[in-house]
Amino acid sequence: MIGAGIDAPNKLDQAREAVQAATQMVKETTQSVADAIEARRQPGAPLDRLARWAREAPLHAVTVAFLVGVLLGRRRG
Repeated sequence: MIGAGIDAPNKLDQAREAVQAATQMVKETTQSVADAIEARRQPGAPLDRLARWAREAPLHAVTVAFLVGVLLGRRRG
């Protein structure tokens, strides 16, 4: 019983280190995704063209997105 109490701070430190490592990995991944999105938003890039198209024709964009979702849903189902 006495030995179990000594091990508790060590486990707490291990858990803290694991949480800090996971937090750092999430931050790095988030930054990587943000950088990739920003690169695709440059004028003339595919994401820029898609965003411009969606602003110009929002109803058409929603319709196309819905149809693509239905098609993909049927393929996986």
